[in-house]
Amino acid sequence: MSAVLKPAQPIFRPMNAEDIDAIMAIEPEIYPHPWTRGNFTDSLNAGYSCWVVEHGGEVAGYAVLMMALDEAHLLNLSIAKTFQGQGLGRRLLEHLMDVARSHGGLTMFLEVRPSNVAARTLYENIGFNEISVRRGYYPAKNGREDAVLMGLAL
Repeated sequence: MSAVLKPAQPIFRPMNAEDIDAIMAIEPEIYPHPWTRGNFTDSLNAGYSCWVVEHGGEVAGYAVLMMALDEAHLLNLSIAKTFQGQGLGRRLLEHLMDVARSHGGLTMFLEVRPSNVAARTLYENIGFNEISVRRGYYPAKNGREDAVLMGLAL
């Protein structure tokens, strides 16, 4: 009988201040207008539900979720470039949906750039629906870019 090693399984855990260096290495690789160190520190200090996904002992992604009464607002969901396309974004999003439900969340909302086709496809495949458009929401190379507001009943 031969032993077959299973690939490392992702680990979801609460984000802490020590994770911010790894996060700050990922943000500018995947976003033209990345969050700042202060954005993540403020999210932790505000008590938002902040998560990291580790894969093979490395920070592969992270997310920030804000709860307000029975609504969950996904503020950031990111997967490092080297880990994209492996289903980690979907698994992290499903984890956040479970977290939101466990805190009484009935609905989840998020904004996404219309140009972020991969993210929009993920959200639509999970069941998010477009609710409206926020004009000029995001900074862009030449001015501002709209945001598509999406929602999902949990």
